[in-house]
Amino acid sequence: MKRKIVGFHQDEEDHWVADLECGHGQHVRHLPPWQNRPWVVTAAGRRRHLGIELECKRCEEA
Repeated sequence: MKRKIVGFHQDEEDHWVADLECGHGQHVRHLPPWQNRPWVVTAAGRRRHLGIELECKRCEEA
């Protein structure tokens, strides 16, 4: 189920987590070559992705 990104925070290991409009979070790591998200490492990149939709796995399970 697609949900919009409304913010970001870092977890206890300093990995970035997208805060979704449904209240769930989803990790958005930049770990090449498996996950290529260089935008997540800058504040400007994260701001540009506010409002973008991600699949919320937790909403799909419910």
